[in-house]
Amino acid sequence: MILAIDTSTDNANLALVHGDEIIAELSWRCEQNHTVELLPHLARLLEDKGGIGSISGVIVAKGPGSFNGLRAGISTAKGLAFSLGIPIIGISSLEVVAYEYAGSGLPVCPVFNAGRGEIATAIYQRKDNKWCQLVAEHITTVDALCSTITTKTIFCGEFVPQIASELEKQLKERAVIATTEPPRARLLAELGRQRFEAGDYDSPATLQPLYLRRPAITQAKHR
Repeated sequence: MILAIDTSTDNANLALVHGDEIIAELSWRCEQNHTVELLPHLARLLEDKGGIGSISGVIVAKGPGSFNGLRAGISTAKGLAFSLGIPIIGISSLEVVAYEYAGSGLPVCPVFNAGRGEIATAIYQRKDNKWCQLVAEHITTVDALCSTITTKTIFCGEFVPQIASELEKQLKERAVIATTEPPRARLLAELGRQRFEAGDYDSPATLQPLYLRRPAITQAKHR
C-alpha cells in the first residue's frame, strides 16, 4: 500500500492506496497541532490494515503551506522512507488542490493564504491531454494576481471563499469560483501514483518543504 500525507494546511489529510483504489482515508481539522496529532491519526488509519510495515511507498504534499504542518508531514514521510527503505515522492500542495479541476480544460489557479496580506498561488492546465504547470508557485497579492489573469480561470483552495468577492469584482466573468474543498488525500495519491508508475521518485535525503518564504523567526545573517 502507498501512504499519502497532506499536512500543508489547517485541514490534515491521510490516505492509503492500493493501485487506483482508496483503501482508507482520514481528514481532520488540526489547526497548528500537526506535530502532536499526525502520528496518532496515522496509527488510527493503519489499524487493521497491516500496520506501518505494510506501506510500500509514501507520497507527501511538500508545500507551500503551514510551516509547522509541512515540517511534521515531510519529517514523518522521510522517516518512513528511511526506516522502511521505501520510495518517497513530494508533490506541490497547490498542484494537489488544482488537480480536482484538471478535467475542466480551463486554467486552474489554487490560492493559499500566505499571511501578511499575501497569497501563495500557481496556475495549472490540462493541454493536449497533459497536465501542465503554466505558472510556478510564488507569493503575490490578490491585486497583482488579478492583473495577470486574461482568460476565464478556476480559482480553488481553502482561502478562495475569503477573497471570492474581490476576485469577482476585479475579474468579473473571468473568475470561476470553486466552492467545495476537494478530497486532497485522494488527489495527492493520484498524482503520486502517476509518478510511482513512471519510477520518478524523490530522494529522502534531499526532499525539502517548499516554503516560498523564510519563517518569521530566523537566525540573523550578521551579528
